[in-house]
Amino acid sequence: MIIFQRMEEYDYEELVFFQDRATKLQAIVAIHNTVLGPALGGCRFWQFTSERAAIDDVLRLARGMTYKASVAGLNLGGGKSVIIGNPKTHKTEPLLRAFGRFINTLRGRYIVAEDVGTSTDDMMIIHKETKHVVGLDERHGGSGDPSPVTAYGVLHGIKACTKEVFKTKGLSGLTVAIQGAGHVGYHLARHLSKEGVRIIVTDIYKKKAQQVVDEFGAEYVKPEKIYSVKCDIFSPCALGGILDDRNIRALKCKIVAGSANNQLKSDQYCGKLEARGILYAPDYVINAGGLINVADEMKGYNHSRALHKAARIYKAVTRVIKIAKEEKIPTCAAADRMAERRIERAKKAHTIHGARKKPAIRQIYT
Repeated sequence: MIIFQRMEEYDYEELVFFQDRATKLQAIVAIHNTVLGPALGGCRFWQFTSERAAIDDVLRLARGMTYKASVAGLNLGGGKSVIIGNPKTHKTEPLLRAFGRFINTLRGRYIVAEDVGTSTDDMMIIHKETKHVVGLDERHGGSGDPSPVTAYGVLHGIKACTKEVFKTKGLSGLTVAIQGAGHVGYHLARHLSKEGVRIIVTDIYKKKAQQVVDEFGAEYVKPEKIYSVKCDIFSPCALGGILDDRNIRALKCKIVAGSANNQLKSDQYCGKLEARGILYAPDYVINAGGLINVADEMKGYNHSRALHKAARIYKAVTRVIKIAKEEKIPTCAAADRMAERRIERAKKAHTIHGARKKPAIRQIYT
């Protein structure tokens, strides 16, 4: 009953457990909400400390995808999957194909994509068993690496924030401190460089940060110094959970806007940023470009169309700021309300996507 209580708290629709003894597959799929359309979300392959940790993670991530799809204006719901194990030693083609067969039993209620521990190549293997997968190789009609589109959406989200804070349309002359020079961080730096932005960068892997320094004239700082550098915008593009009391106190910026998921240690810290006079762009609003990119595969992928849709993140962030000001609430609460209101409007037109409305838990064994 604990699982049903967890599901009822945030009205999850379905929690599915898959196992395959032959391949040692242990996987969980959480479908949070399909009012707007089928649930889409990545598959995280991770060596969780316990089954409880895996369930907690998949439930939290699935709900986040519902909100991300809603504010992005996509006709999709929220879902997520996890495979329990070390991807470096546990991942095999038979295991991924078994996972694909199980995904196929959901009949399109959940569409899988890549996430931490999985890749485009993995999606191609899963695709051998099910059509309900996106994030495929470009050579096979997929969208490939979503990072450039994610970064493009973050750029437009930053512009919406600077319009509110600095009353300027352009970014020239501003300073942006980027935490994380991986795929998204690198492409964001490329965009910002073209806009005439002064860039400060760090990464736990100095080689990645050095590439940004060499190509875009950025200034490098050590990872522990990034929070306290003087800048206009702090852009977290690496790990989540980094905005806590200590790091918020250290910030010397007016805006926090980056691609990392779950940037706030907890929701309470959104209000603490606001109390310091810092505008926060909710992560699932500003980083929705990756979801927009893979979702476009469902119509036959078109890169220009995906970029055009990602540019609408400017309007989404602007709308969040407007709600926050009108209702006198932090921007993270405003983003939630924006997402929930769209879902509620859709509920009046239809029920969940092709299935029952009551929460359900199902186990499939082979």
